[in-house]
Amino acid sequence: MSTNLTKRDMVVSISKEVGITQQQAFAVIQKTLDQITASLAQGNNVELRNFGVFEVRLTKPRLGRNPNKPEIDVTIPARAIVKFTAGKVMREKVLRRTELMLD
Repeated sequence: MSTNLTKRDMVVSISKEVGITQQQAFAVIQKTLDQITASLAQGNNVELRNFGVFEVRLTKPRLGRNPNKPEIDVTIPARAIVKFTAGKVMREKVLRRTELMLD
């Protein structure tokens, strides 16, 4: 079983690989994430070649049910969500994991 990659892990790894301080690596990572978030909040898609595309989509309103009171319908309003579509390079690398996970 694998562990999750955290922002802290990325900061430490990048600072060692590039030869910058952890504070500098953190600043670059945080600014990158802030830019992605701000762009998506404005309704823009974010395309990172060979990585993937983040896009804002609007869900349709739908009916839901409260499990505690299934006789009452609840309207779930439309809302903006972020969808991620992996790029070609990422898809290919992740696809290689299939065999490892099936064993």
